[in-house]
Amino acid sequence: AARYGVMSGQSVGKPQLSKVRVRQNGSHPAQATAQPAWRRYLPIGLLLAGAAAFFALGGHRYLTWEALRDNRAMLQDWVTANAVLAALAFFVVYAACTALSLPFGSLLTLAGGFLFGTVLASAIVVAAATLGAAIVFLAARSAVGDALRARASGFLARMEQGFRDNAFSYLLFLRLVPVFPFWLVNIVPALVGMRLGTYALATLIGIAPGTIMFAAVGSGLDGLFDNGGRPDFNMLLRAEILLPLLALAALSLAPVLYRRWKERGR
Repeated sequence: AARYGVMSGQSVGKPQLSKVRVRQNGSHPAQATAQPAWRRYLPIGLLLAGAAAFFALGGHRYLTWEALRDNRAMLQDWVTANAVLAALAFFVVYAACTALSLPFGSLLTLAGGFLFGTVLASAIVVAAATLGAAIVFLAARSAVGDALRARASGFLARMEQGFRDNAFSYLLFLRLVPVFPFWLVNIVPALVGMRLGTYALATLIGIAPGTIMFAAVGSGLDGLFDNGGRPDFNMLLRAEILLPLLALAALSLAPVLYRRWKERGR
């Protein structure tokens, strides 16, 4: 009895009031803690504003093939003299471009391979792209993810359930196949309730093969610069390059296929 605050020999009186206070307006606690709409949309709004400001201030003029070609000697000298600072600056620029969904990922990966070499550039790009993609993921989930999932029905509901059951395999497949827009793959998992940890891990692993290929091409740009040429991105769609990526993508779906086969066999 003492455990419940009742003294021995005393009768139980009126029930004590709950320590959880009910708000005077009668609102449910869950409703009271719901974020205002402006706060939910603030992260995605900041990203869109940042992207708009980038183009309005002319930032896109500095991220071109011509700018890399014309300033290659200066950039190489600066990277040599400031190796750590250069790597950090490249990481920040790449992560920011990914978070703002700017269409410069391929060019920056080539530039990274040219300036830092295949191995270091691949490591920086994979880490920076994963961070930037996570920022987009969190912003999209904050803005519309919860509201959309609450109203999910039909195809979207089935898609959400599929992502929850096989989230890692599905996202790994989308990352490995180089035909899906990177910015779109950043958003879709947030709309179907994927966990951040699973999203980040699948992103990091899935973008690594393609990143290494682009960085390797970038490491050999000296000859292309000397000949006045431009990189041919179609070369990355050749069978000897594309087929291994497709094979890895198909392998990533093996757990999903096995699970479905096992369920049908029951």
